[in-house]
Amino acid sequence: MRARPLVMIGDSGTGKSHLLIGIGTAIAEAGLAVRYTTTQALVNELAEAKAAKRLSSVIARYSKVDLLCLDEFGYANLDKKGSKLLFQIFTEREERKAIAVATNSPFAEWEKTFGDRRLCAAIADRLTFRCTLIQTGTESYRLQATRDEREMR
Repeated sequence: MRARPLVMIGDSGTGKSHLLIGIGTAIAEAGLAVRYTTTQALVNELAEAKAAKRLSSVIARYSKVDLLCLDEFGYANLDKKGSKLLFQIFTEREERKAIAVATNSPFAEWEKTFGDRRLCAAIADRLTFRCTLIQTGTESYRLQATRDEREMR
């Protein structure tokens, strides 16, 4: 069986990170290796590894993880170098190891994140091929909880 990607899209406060952590925890409890990180932290780690001439070993380490959970996908715009580094992770894992991302950016806005139309298309293509898509909606649970607390007073 081939690993399939998971993409969760929704506005801030709709439970994407919570779901991502829950899925990762369940997979880890089943005995598989899981790594949770933010997309920006991963890109920073890859850039530091490249500067230290150890990029291949870091990519190899990420390629062994059964499930890579990337939170805050698309929150920060990446430079072209960062986008290319992230692309290497997606390429290395494609159809062999699972990846799950949580984003508040609709697909149409991903080009802003990656700064290059073709690179964006290649990343989106790899991430969405046979993916499971979960749309978490637009209503923030945090905002609703704050409103509920105010009504209780």
